[in-house]
Amino acid sequence: MTGPGLPPLAVPRLILWRHGRTEWNASGRFQGQLDPPLDEEGRHQAALAAPHLVAGGLTPGETIVISSDLSRAAETAATLTALLGVPLHLDPRLREHGMGCWEGLTRAEVAQRFPEQYADWMAGRTVRGRGGEEPAAVAERALAALATLPEAPVAVVVTHGGTAGRLMERLLGLGPDHRRMFGPLANCAWSELVAHGGRWRIVRHNSTVLQLPEIAAESVPTPGPALRVVRDATDGGGTPDDAPPPASDADAVL
Repeated sequence: MTGPGLPPLAVPRLILWRHGRTEWNASGRFQGQLDPPLDEEGRHQAALAAPHLVAGGLTPGETIVISSDLSRAAETAATLTALLGVPLHLDPRLREHGMGCWEGLTRAEVAQRFPEQYADWMAGRTVRGRGGEEPAAVAERALAALATLPEAPVAVVVTHGGTAGRLMERLLGLGPDHRRMFGPLANCAWSELVAHGGRWRIVRHNSTVLQLPEIAAESVPTPGPALRVVRDATDGGGTPDDAPPPASDADAVL
């Protein structure tokens, strides 16, 4: 699969899956390429999401799983490879966007110490002077990791909020003026892209699995008559997703 300015990719279907929650995610602390582990909630999110990914059509003989080597991504990915019984490939090129002097700080701390940089970041402008990586460099290194994948029907790419966003923009041909067109992936949410007519096409974005609240049996309403769903012939068989939950950390919006 190729597209304008893209290297050939041997996999026509990509699932970009963001890692589960960490304690730093929960407190709004920039992680970048530092390596805090999943917290208990993050492990629960991964265990909840992995079977749903498998149910979406993943089979052992047709699926490659590749992950950032940072522990929060690798542990998330391992929940899926354990179900599929396939090897996990780790690649440092899928690490999070390096954020220089912001790493380890909360949003409030960045806003206080680097107000001009923070204002640029909030406005979606290029942030100068913090160190780390430029967005285009993040996209290129992640794309280079995908270009080395062997031929397979589908690859699950387990990565980070910022890296997933830059990679998706690069695959879809979105320039700097169109950054943030798609909302950031929530923890343990995923997006799916497929090869279509010589280009990449996004078919799902920010899909997630929510833990349903426990409801007393007596409060559950009696089911009504069954409904027959008739697809609109013009929609290609797709159905709209529910609105995604908000992103839970600072890394996701870059």
